[in-house]
Amino acid sequence: MFEAPAKKRSPDFDLLEKVITGKAPPERVHFVELGIDAEVREVVTEKVLGKKWVPYSSQTREAYLLQDIRFWHQMGYDYIRVCGGGEVTLGWPGRSREAADTAGLSRGSRQWTEEGRGIIGSWEDFEKYPWPTPDEIDYSPYEFTARNLPDGMAMLVCPSSGIFEVASGSLLGLENMSYLLADDPALVEAVFERVGKTIGVFYENVVDIEGVRGFFQGDDLGFNTGTLVSPAVLRKLVLPWHRRFAELAHRHRQMYWLHCCGNVGTIMSDLIEDVKIDAFHSFQDVILPIGDFLARYGDRVAALGGIDMDKLARMPEAELRAYVRETLDTCMSGRFALGSGNTVANYVPPANYLAMLDEGVKWSAGG
Repeated sequence: MFEAPAKKRSPDFDLLEKVITGKAPPERVHFVELGIDAEVREVVTEKVLGKKWVPYSSQTREAYLLQDIRFWHQMGYDYIRVCGGGEVTLGWPGRSREAADTAGLSRGSRQWTEEGRGIIGSWEDFEKYPWPTPDEIDYSPYEFTARNLPDGMAMLVCPSSGIFEVASGSLLGLENMSYLLADDPALVEAVFERVGKTIGVFYENVVDIEGVRGFFQGDDLGFNTGTLVSPAVLRKLVLPWHRRFAELAHRHRQMYWLHCCGNVGTIMSDLIEDVKIDAFHSFQDVILPIGDFLARYGDRVAALGGIDMDKLARMPEAELRAYVRETLDTCMSGRFALGSGNTVANYVPPANYLAMLDEGVKWSAGG
């Protein structure tokens, strides 16, 4: 019978921060996630925590937030990642495609960003686009969460997908943007600048909220064998914004964690030395196992997660537990926290998610 990790330990974000920044060796296995799909949280909430699931709505927002805080706390995390009160804080209307959701905990359909021509293809489109205004955002979910954090627990914040994901995906479309980089580079630059400034204002507005201890921004820049556009384009249009966000966090003695899918080895030194991220998240064994990443970069940056999504989703429990233990044996001497290589998606069996956490608790106890 799985027992919620919080029954055996209390949150201690200060301790996690020391591990991430390399100021102290880990005393226990800390857990980290970019996100846990609502379908998984619902099963765990009802089957493990013994609470009735509260679906999100504008009427249930505070109850939903309290439920979310309880989940992250009870499952042994030292923080909760907040992106809004059940909704993404910064909405970026765009084009998407849809297909049936065949996951074990199906939500009916899945959407993904239109990769051809996005909603912005001209200066006229740029002027007509309903740009979000961060100064008019409702920041109350962040303030409410801060008031209700358990002792020792912190909040990491993020408003939306990252600069590249929004600009190249939601707005321009990756294929369309590739042509525009040659045909109208000024338009591409304007889109990236507008997105970067908007996200930047959000961070300026939340950085002083009590309980906020860092930014955990996602921005997928690569695929299995390289970056989605040239490193030169990323250095010009994307990385300077991440550097600004990291600088803001560091000025307030907070951390900047980056989730970034894909093979970004060509810009990893940029992320560490120029952007100055404190921790890197998103690992696939076919690209670079987390243990190899720590051996290469672990003296300069922390590694988060690391449990390959394919294995987390498909391995039989006994094999998965052995794989998690092997990962812990390899990584626990360094700047590391345990979690999925990406997100606990609704195609991950809840039993496997719980087994991963259970192995972390057992490793901490010397079992």
